[in-house]
Amino acid sequence: MSSVPARPRWRFLITPRWLGWHAFAVVAVIGMLWLGDWQFHRAEGGNALSWAYTFEWPVFAIFGAVFWAKTIRDEFKPPAAQDHSEDVELPASAGAPGSGRLAGASLNRAGDREEEADDPELAAYNAYLARLNQQVKGHGRWHGLR
Repeated sequence: MSSVPARPRWRFLITPRWLGWHAFAVVAVIGMLWLGDWQFHRAEGGNALSWAYTFEWPVFAIFGAVFWAKTIRDEFKPPAAQDHSEDVELPASAGAPGSGRLAGASLNRAGDREEEADDPELAAYNAYLARLNQQVKGHGRWHGLR
């Protein structure tokens, strides 16, 4: 009874695509630090504006490194299971024109049809949304590729 060992989760970090991104991140951070040093030498030479850039470029390098670390950390996390059963709050401006009662109403994504049948304003609002959806179908930039 031989079982195949599970592939380590970190292995994606050494794929060619990721190695290219690692190289880009390292070159970008080194480049930003070099630009900070260059601005420092310009500032020492009398260019007063370069003092701001002297400190700005290393901050950009830190932001880039933090972003890169967070990107790698996010890749380790498995995608979260999507739960479509939670309620969605409508913003105050989402109500149908002239209906103040629907503003802030809670709609269940699972499709609570009983509530819709009992509430004519809600049924009218849903019909309004369906009509808008039909009007915009095919109006996207990529409608020829659908």
